[in-house]
Parts: sequence; C-alpha cells; structure tokens
Amino acid sequence: MTTTQEAVTAAERCTPEFRRDPHAVYARLRETAPVCPMRPPHGNETYLITRYEDARAALSDPRLSKDMYGAMDAYRKIFGDSSVALDDNMLNSDPPKHTRLRRLVNSAFTPRRVQALRPRIEEIVEHLLDECPTREPFDLLPAFAFPLPITVICDLLGVPPEERSLLQRLSTTVAQTGFGAEAKRAQQQAEEDLHAYFSQLVAAKRDRPGDDLLSALTAVRDNDGGLTENELVSTAFLLMFAGHKTTAYLIGNAVHHLLSHPAQLRAVRENPELLRPAVEELVRYDGSVESATFRYATEDVEYGGTRIPKGALVQIALSSANRDPRKFDAPDQLDVMRPGNAQDAHLGFGHGNHYCLGAPLARLETQLALTGLFGRFPRMTPAGPGGEPRWLEVPFPAFRGLAELPVVLDPAG
Repeated sequence: MTTTQEAVTAAERCTPEFRRDPHAVYARLRETAPVCPMRPPHGNETYLITRYEDARAALSDPRLSKDMYGAMDAYRKIFGDSSVALDDNMLNSDPPKHTRLRRLVNSAFTPRRVQALRPRIEEIVEHLLDECPTREPFDLLPAFAFPLPITVICDLLGVPPEERSLLQRLSTTVAQTGFGAEAKRAQQQAEEDLHAYFSQLVAAKRDRPGDDLLSALTAVRDNDGGLTENELVSTAFLLMFAGHKTTAYLIGNAVHHLLSHPAQLRAVRENPELLRPAVEELVRYDGSVESATFRYATEDVEYGGTRIPKGALVQIALSSANRDPRKFDAPDQLDVMRPGNAQDAHLGFGHGNHYCLGAPLARLETQLALTGLFGRFPRMTPAGPGGEPRWLEVPFPAFRGLAELPVVLDPAG
C-alpha cells in the first residue's frame, strides 16, 4: 500500500487485497488518516477510526449512538427493511433501553454461570473430535469450530438439536450478504425465516416451558412486561447469531495462527497456564470482530483533530486499534507471553456499556477448544495447498475469519 488514498479506497471498498491483509491498510491509515472520511458502497458518509485511544473513547462516547433507528435512512440503505424486526435488541439501542434489555439476560453470562458450563462444553468438544477424521485432510470450520459454539448457545436458549443446522445456514446468509440485488433478496428471505422461526419457538416455550434462557425470557415477557414481543424475538436471534459466529471464527483464527507460529504453540502446550493469556493475545492479534457495529453521530464530534458531522456513521476498527504501536509493543508479532496480556488491554470484545455480553463464554469455549484439539492431536498440521490462507470476503469489515481451515489431525497415524 503506497498512498493514503489507496488505503482509504481499499478499506471503503473491502477489496480482495484488503480482505487478505487488512492490517497493512490499517497501519497506513493510523499514521496518515487516523479518522478518515469514506464513502463505502452503501453510500452513507462514514468515518473510520483506527487508533487505539480514539477507538476506546469512541466505544463509550454517548454522542455516538447505537440506536440505528435514529439513523433510519442510513440503516435501511445498508441493511434493508427486513433487518428492522430482527434488530430490536440491546446491540442496536442506547440507555435506558439498552440497560433494560441487557439486564434481562446478563445473569446467564456471568463468569460464575459460564464456568458452570465447563463440563458440558468439554463434552461437546470431545464428541466433535470423536467424529472428525484423523488421518485425512478435512475442513475444521464446519466440523468443529462452528458446531461447538452453536451447540452451546442453542443448549442455553433451548433450541431443539434437529433445528440447529437450519439456524446456522440462515445466519450464514445474513452474515455474508453483499449489496447486489440477488444477495439482498437472499438476505431478506433469511431474515424473514429467522424471525418466523424464533416467533414460533417463543410460542412453543409458552406452551411447554423448559429449563432454558428463552423460556425464562418468555416468562418475563408474559408476567411483568419487561420486554415487548418483538424485543423477545429479536433478543433470541441476537444471542443465537452473536453467540456462535464470532466464537467460531475466533477458534478458527486461533488454530490457524498457532499452527503458523509453532514456537508459540509449543510454549502453550508446555505451560498450560499460558492458555488464558494466549487467548487474549490471539483476540488482540487477529480477533473475529474486525470492526464494531455501526454508530452514528448525534451531534458534531471531534476525534484525532477531525470533525465528524452530525448524522455521519462511525466505524471503529477494532483490529486496527489492537495493532496500534502506540499501545502495544511490536503489535504485529504474536506473543502469548506478552506482558500485560490482560482482558481489558485489547478491544477485541469492545469497551463501555456495549462490551460483549458473551465474552466470558467465548473465552471459555476458545480455551477448551484449543485444549481439546492440541491436547488430543499434538501433531496436527495444516493441509491442502500451501500459500496464503483464504479469508472471508464480506461487503464491509464486520467479521474477520477464514473461509476454510483444512487440517490433518494426526498425520503420523
């Protein structure tokens, strides 16, 4: 990347080169245009924030609203009308609504409650690995990285096992939608199907409540009106969607980078106490959430000496902030023994009142996935043709994940 304008164009158009290596683009922008105006394909005026301190401040700035209904014209242009019903949840709201909705589900994701899930997650890890071929190449993403978190979150919600593959397929369509007419139609149909599915599941929980989170939320809705019917349906969708996509891609990224850095993998295997800080470092180095979900300026604001006008969208590049040399020494190096690898050092799970609700669960699932994989298959190697890995190509940088992860678990047999 030779010029700032080329970097801006790559970021706003999500070019194939940018998808393969966004970090080089972000490095250029951090130095020469840390808060840069862009005009992405969705056509809305957008400002991209790339430095750590600016990003951290913006994530908790009340002048940057998450209530995309307040920016409805921009919201509809990006996501279409079909998204509105599914997005009536805590992710797309400000206090006091955000506070009310988050409080209803917060107790299910406390560190103590999450740790109680450890035996069940370990059981799922072992079962999935039992089903994987050991001596021939296969794609670890659909066989292991995705089924693990979707099984966990569907267990929590009370989604029947036979219906989980449908939810994974529909959510994949929603996550990877482009701006073309055909892609938009596929997105709209998937969103309508998801809304209908969760509406029917809520009705089923009313008739036959179980010991699950969705039954509990349905009881809250019916007994004290703590949330509307559409908020209930939308919250169920959010927990399912966010509760597996980001963790699945994080597991894939983590395995890929540990296999690509054998000295780092060896350090973790020789000292299991490094696993927790290693997961934090992997989230920092190449986490699965490249940019925070959109915010919009409710008034003129200034970051890095740049005025962001009222009504403009704000995109906060978490991946860039997590590689800012002003915050992290040698940020482009993966170092599982990096000093200060604390949970609040990086921004991979956000910051402020929208800090990721499921962070404790994502951490535990990733730790147990890596423990199970590398403990059981210490000789696991990449498979398939050499060269660069194939990363997801998405219309804007929301998820950072691999399109495939071919491996051989036990090449020595």
